[in-house]
Amino acid sequence: MGVPDDETPGASFASPPCLMHELDPAFGGIGVDAQQRTDVARWRKAERERLIGARLAMPVAERQAFAERIIGRARDLIGNPAGRVVSAYWPFRGEPDLRPLMEWVVSCGGRPALPVVTGKGQPLTFRLWSPGEPLERGVWNIPIPAEGQAVVEPDIVIAPVVGFDPGCFRLGYGGGFFDRTLAARDPRPRVLGVGYARQGIATIFPQPHDIPMDAIITEAGVSEPPPGQKTEA
Repeated sequence: MGVPDDETPGASFASPPCLMHELDPAFGGIGVDAQQRTDVARWRKAERERLIGARLAMPVAERQAFAERIIGRARDLIGNPAGRVVSAYWPFRGEPDLRPLMEWVVSCGGRPALPVVTGKGQPLTFRLWSPGEPLERGVWNIPIPAEGQAVVEPDIVIAPVVGFDPGCFRLGYGGGFFDRTLAARDPRPRVLGVGYARQGIATIFPQPHDIPMDAIITEAGVSEPPPGQKTEA
């Protein structure tokens, strides 16, 4: 699910921001000063645009084939979804289409859900939705479950990535919605990022607010955070 890019205004550039090479991603950007935060945000904006452009340039048939592989790997990681709430997303701007995965969740006795943006700077909420049920338009006209659908706490959250790094840190659309959502949940749901292998980058230069995914699923395989890396806010 895409959300508006509100991370920072201003110009963007594709080269590493000033002093970013001094940041140790293992420490999540602790101690980063205001200028570095601005540089990181500008770099992310440019990298986000590059990665989305590359994703949209992929042939539709290739994206569909990769999505099928991703769904197979996701099913293996989820296991039996019976009695559990699994939140996915509505495909946007070339993201892997996981609607067949939601159908599988229903067929196994699970309950699929979709995320809903309630306001800028606010955590997401999750509404139950099964294929065929009513939808309405949300942020950026992305379909969301119709008003009145039950709000739930998911056991598993599947989040699309614009980019990702070896620490399973997710580069999203810049709104910070997923990070706020995960930080507000106790206990935290299991979080699986999904994307294409070509969206992998050396680092997203993690900041204190960034929360790594429990795993990243691509058509090429499954990645998990390095042993000993902190995975909770």
